[in-house]
Amino acid sequence: MDKVLEIDTASRAARIQAGATGPRISQQLAPQGLSLRHFPQSYELSTLGGWLATRAGGHYATLYTHIDDLVQSLRVVTPAGVIETRRLPASGAGPAPERLFLGSEGAFGIITEAWMRVQPRPRWRASASVRFDKFADGVIAARVLSQSGLYPSNCRLLDEKEALIHRVAGGDKAVLLLAFESADHPVESWMERALSIATDVGGSCEEEPKYSIDIIYSVLPRSVSSHPPPPPPAVPPARETPDGLFDAQDASAYKRSFFDAPYLQSALVSLGVVCDTFETACTWERFPELHAAVTRAVENAMNEACGAGVVTCRFTHVYPDGPAPYYTFLAPGRPGAELDQWAAIKAAATDTILAQGGTVTHHHAVGRLHRPWYEKERSALFESALVATKERLDPAGIMNPGCLLPERA
Repeated sequence: MDKVLEIDTASRAARIQAGATGPRISQQLAPQGLSLRHFPQSYELSTLGGWLATRAGGHYATLYTHIDDLVQSLRVVTPAGVIETRRLPASGAGPAPERLFLGSEGAFGIITEAWMRVQPRPRWRASASVRFDKFADGVIAARVLSQSGLYPSNCRLLDEKEALIHRVAGGDKAVLLLAFESADHPVESWMERALSIATDVGGSCEEEPKYSIDIIYSVLPRSVSSHPPPPPPAVPPARETPDGLFDAQDASAYKRSFFDAPYLQSALVSLGVVCDTFETACTWERFPELHAAVTRAVENAMNEACGAGVVTCRFTHVYPDGPAPYYTFLAPGRPGAELDQWAAIKAAATDTILAQGGTVTHHHAVGRLHRPWYEKERSALFESALVATKERLDPAGIMNPGCLLPERA
């Protein structure tokens, strides 16, 4: 269940089995010079089926950020039968059937394969970092960039504490990490305009942007390519990671700490530190109030449960209508009470997010952990529609019971 079964180079799509991990997909698309271009933090260990079932988000900050954006069609095995949707670039024929299973978390059936939209692997890259005296100025820059139509591949804003923890800055500056990439054209002018936007609202770029070009396969015939492809390498690359997003000096430091983060969290927990992350998405006009309320609620919860603590914020994704703020908290644990301390902080954070109009999760999925808050976020009528769907597709209630929907009595 881990193979790329078919590649349609004319339509730039590939039929991929759901058990394929990120590296397996990359390895099999590489000889055609193609990439799925989806890099969640769990890229090396997670699978296409998992990404689809949880509506996973990848590294890319704008445009094609979620796995949803890359789906052309799905094949799903349910207890009631097999559903296979039609391959189409778009359709107005009723609600899109793929949407029923994207984010369903296994409650309706098992995704076995999918036709996915793929892209030529990038050749041109640019990266830079911009520092701000005020996090709020960085927020304005991120908003203007998200609405500019430039579509940077990386537009990751770190607040002062986040930048300090990840060794990007000294704790007195917020940092905006920018990157562009393209398989078709150089990206210097895009980066220059992005830096102009960021510096116009108080940012400073202390280093020159970094530019690079790769020699890789091109899938376009020479007669229609706007840039003739270079000769292919002797051995096609088997490993693909989002390195182009993290070329600048600040970004490289962040990259190292970002990929170390899950392992560092486990180490901190073993040392008695109460730590975790949570994330959301909201509209731009709601963000200042949401951010202030969430920060205040988490700090109060940490002080009450742990006596101290720190909370940081970064933007992982930005959209024309709003950001996806991602928070980290760290607090001292009391032996034997760590789970209760964590639960109190988590509840304070999630209650406040919902009260401020955010979503319970932007890309961490619902599962059983978020389900109590997800039930508050969705309407009762929509829940009844989901329950009816599950009863039709899974009459015995055997598909991941208790996940996404309440378990049957």
